[in-house]
Amino acid sequence: MCGFLMYTGNDIISAETLGAMERRLGLIEHRGPDDMALERIGPGTAAGFRRLAVIDREGSRQPLRYMDRWTLVFNGEIYNYRSLREELIAQGLTFTTDGDAEVVAAAFHAWGESALDRLRGMFAFALWDSVAETVYAARDPFGIKPLYYLVTRDGVWLSSEKAPLLDEAAPDLDPTALSLYLTMQYVPEPYTLHRDIARLPAGALLTKEAGRAPFVRRYARPTFRPDPAADEKAVVADLRAALRDSVRAHLQADVPVGAFLSSGVDSTAIVALAAAEVSPIRAFTAAFDGDPAGELEIAERSARELGVSLTPSIVRPEQVMAALPRIVWHLGDPVADPSIVPLYFLCRTAAEHVTVVLSGEGADELAGGYTIYREPRSLSLVSSRGPAIQRALRRVARAMPEGLRGKSFLERATTPLRQRYFGNARVLAESDRTRLLRGAPAVGHAHLTAALYAEVPDLDPVTTMQHIDVNTWLPGDILTKADRMSMAHSLELRVPYLDRRVFAVLSTLPPHLKVPRRGRTTKYALRQAVDGLVPPFVKDRPKLGFPTPARSWLRTDLAEWAHHILSTSGAKTLLDLDYAHGLLRAHERGEADHARKLWIVLTFCIWHSIFVEGVAPFDGSVRSLHG
Repeated sequence: MCGFLMYTGNDIISAETLGAMERRLGLIEHRGPDDMALERIGPGTAAGFRRLAVIDREGSRQPLRYMDRWTLVFNGEIYNYRSLREELIAQGLTFTTDGDAEVVAAAFHAWGESALDRLRGMFAFALWDSVAETVYAARDPFGIKPLYYLVTRDGVWLSSEKAPLLDEAAPDLDPTALSLYLTMQYVPEPYTLHRDIARLPAGALLTKEAGRAPFVRRYARPTFRPDPAADEKAVVADLRAALRDSVRAHLQADVPVGAFLSSGVDSTAIVALAAAEVSPIRAFTAAFDGDPAGELEIAERSARELGVSLTPSIVRPEQVMAALPRIVWHLGDPVADPSIVPLYFLCRTAAEHVTVVLSGEGADELAGGYTIYREPRSLSLVSSRGPAIQRALRRVARAMPEGLRGKSFLERATTPLRQRYFGNARVLAESDRTRLLRGAPAVGHAHLTAALYAEVPDLDPVTTMQHIDVNTWLPGDILTKADRMSMAHSLELRVPYLDRRVFAVLSTLPPHLKVPRRGRTTKYALRQAVDGLVPPFVKDRPKLGFPTPARSWLRTDLAEWAHHILSTSGAKTLLDLDYAHGLLRAHERGEADHARKLWIVLTFCIWHSIFVEGVAPFDGSVRSLHG
């Protein structure tokens, strides 16, 4: 796992530009502490690399040159690189390293852009073709690894993180991105809060030819194709085999490998499968001080059942206040998901013992694990009625007082899916967003989701919701926090559920093998596939997410801290922080639960202090991003 910075421009690369690039590579040292290299690879092109050595530790240095034509900077892991290497050798190609990066360059040499369809793994890379004077930059289909780009008058910058591009970008913020952040609790791709800087979307390829503007196209999009006639036993057997194969592939490394273990079925299955391949394997878990949800107790019990050692990380309120500025700095753009805090400390603890961890991200989106996926069934009594009845019930809902039981149910049941669903994080209502924004347009989720709904007009409601989440929530929240928090500690995080072979099975599941018609179970097929692998008390445990005590903390330990942030933030020019103060006071008095709303505002205020005001406290000091 690594980080890179590439620039390709119209003029010859100067010594001043190389010096600036070297300084900016220092901003992503955490992504690659083992090695640093910066080279001029063409008259107007230079590439820099920070390496975390995981495979072929003594070789595979980057920028990597191949056939005197290609120069590659590559972040990620290709799990089928050995079989691809053998195939390429059979075609007459040669290799000088034992790593996967050279295979990526050779595959592009042999197969061109179609090589992307053959890569099994996670990746973001930039590849310079000195013959055609063209840069190719691509991300994996799920968006596991990040890639930012900035187009200037003189050329194009590509980077693994946002920070190295800030000096080249105008300071203007994007009001559309801000409004979408307030809606979704993260900034969705391709946006960033800086108007000039964009994220290359998951499964996209950017091509920059000499003298032309960059061109971006989507080369892959994970597509669900439910099979109503799917045989349950066959599907379960295929899924179990695919998971076992994926975990085995994800364990490839020349460094110590561990795994994250929570109280849920997703991570427990990964640990169980990994323990069958590698013994001993170390597991890591996080819990909050006091552990009100009992997460730690269940994880410890699972570890004993599976015969693995477990190292816990306990998070306390004072650590949250101290760590949030650094967490937000590593994110680049705000992600107001409270679970990011324990993940930060979990990664820090794991990095003290291993270099690679396996984790369970992606299982909920692909296998149908979120509780909200049961909603179409629960609303069907009303949503299946004719238009006249729907309109009448909608009028009844409008007449009901706020907070009255049944009002929200009727509102959602009489609202079409494409209007009401934009992902798991339904925190700020449109009225809240409008109140908070000062002068910026209140852009709704349809700005992002309308095109996604248009892609799948004939899918059932549950699979349609998955399609939205896989293309928004998964890359925007889940994978962003996983990459940034692990890389903050020079830890490589791998996600076996987000694998081509696993998705080939999960993409065919009909709704009843995800959310059964009876009961409250989710991820039905996955739970059946790991039956006998995970302890029984975990297999059927309901989906909890990662319960955080933000609600109680903002009434006690974090209340004064929150008031201070709202009172001193320069973000008051963009958001109505007096309104946010009112929410906080009402929350403290116990009149309402505004914890998630407040977390969105507080996270943005911290982001603003770092990336707009220019400074933020880190470990008792002040660090300037531009100094």
